[in-house]
Amino acid sequence: MKEIDFLPEWYKSGRRRKVTYRTQYVVLSGIFLVMMVWNFFAARSVSKAEAKLVQMTQGCADVESTSLKFAQLKGEVGILQKRTASIEEIDSKINVASVLAELSFLIDRGVVLAKVELIAEKFADMREPKRSQRAGAVVRAARAGFNKRQDLPLGDVRFKVVISGVAADASDVASLICKLEDSPYFFQVVPSFSRSKEIKAQPSRVKGPSDTREPGRSTGRLSAEPDANINASEFEISCYLANYNEQ
Repeated sequence: MKEIDFLPEWYKSGRRRKVTYRTQYVVLSGIFLVMMVWNFFAARSVSKAEAKLVQMTQGCADVESTSLKFAQLKGEVGILQKRTASIEEIDSKINVASVLAELSFLIDRGVVLAKVELIAEKFADMREPKRSQRAGAVVRAARAGFNKRQDLPLGDVRFKVVISGVAADASDVASLICKLEDSPYFFQVVPSFSRSKEIKAQPSRVKGPSDTREPGRSTGRLSAEPDANINASEFEISCYLANYNEQ
């Protein structure tokens, strides 16, 4: 038998159209849902990236500030190092008071000093001929003219000590030389010269009877003893401060 379809064609096409529309709606709804989920995760990723970018910007600012501070500190350290080098270069590395105290301890009553010199010598010039740098000061550290920087005894220097004076006897000079050699402050003690010298004695003043009555008025008289000459020993001794070691 042949089946007879009584449904009109427009009804069938309408049914097919509704099914197609329903399928399209489902597909579009799925696409929209996927897009919403993707948008959510994308927005979350963007917010994280922005937060990380802000942190990186702050970190870069902190690093830049730290770099500037480091550059400033490095410059200050360089200046301090230069100043330290200058101070070490001009530092004599001796204690003059201690040297004079040691000399006063070693010198006996029979010795009178006329001059004590501390002469700075560069180690590079130790083999060169010695040049006199003395002046008429009683105690001083001899230096070159300050208008010539190349002549200044800067850096590592050693100090030559020159002592001159008079002694009551030549044995006092020899005793002083022995004491200087035994002292830990000095070494390479060399006597430059030692010669006899006559010293004219000043006439002594004898107090009169009236001196005790009027303390504020001097009525003493010169002694009638003739002027006498005293035999003494004039000397000069040179040595070096033992404040360095040769390597």
